[in-house]
Amino acid sequence: MRVTVCELPQEPLALATAWAGLCRHVARHGSELVLLPEFALVDAVWESERFDPIRWGAALAQGEALAERLPELGSARVIGTRPVERDGHRYNEGYLWTRDRGLVPLRRKYFLPSEPGGWETAWFSRGDAAFRAYRTGRLSFGLNICTELWALESYTDYAASGVHLVLSPRATAASTLARWFAAGIVAAVRSGGYSLSSNRVDATGAGGGGGWIISPDGVVLARTCAEEPWVTAALDLAAQAAEREGYPRYVLAER
Repeated sequence: MRVTVCELPQEPLALATAWAGLCRHVARHGSELVLLPEFALVDAVWESERFDPIRWGAALAQGEALAERLPELGSARVIGTRPVERDGHRYNEGYLWTRDRGLVPLRRKYFLPSEPGGWETAWFSRGDAAFRAYRTGRLSFGLNICTELWALESYTDYAASGVHLVLSPRATAASTLARWFAAGIVAAVRSGGYSLSSNRVDATGAGGGGGWIISPDGVVLARTCAEEPWVTAALDLAAQAAEREGYPRYVLAER
């Protein structure tokens, strides 16, 4: 299976150029799955400490419009997150878009930071504490949204259920990339699945960025950067399934 990760800006003009480039890349490489950053094509409302109903309404509208843009990528599957409001509660919700079913909701982000640049508790309610495995066709995956990449206990369940991929849409600063990358390697090795992450970046490329595709044994298959903001790799899911019981999974499964 050919999968694509990316880094995308949020400034409108830069985003329009980047989106067009990503669409061309996906078409050229025949990507079967594209992972988008957290809130791709949607305003990063959490950067403001105080909730603003006008900004929230605009973000909801952007999230609704997102569904109309996903077919432009030309991939069979697209995964990311967007804002939703359900029963008076606001959430950061994952989604799976497919050609056959359109946009299908996935789990909602549970672990929410509250600090400068990431005032998520002011904007969102906690979502789903459980980290379930999802299926689309022959593919099984888990979704750990940004901060949830640090939910190390979820990888035990993923290993037991045999997921192919651990997907992590992010919106993290460039200065913290090393620690996020380390967590991505742990996600792969502990779960026995491939670790994929896409990230937001500012228009100059100075903040954020750093997507990756990491194999179940911790080998880096591809990474994004300002010069190469989208990358694709061919994953051997059959081989991954055969090696799923390898070290350290079989040792930790003995408990």
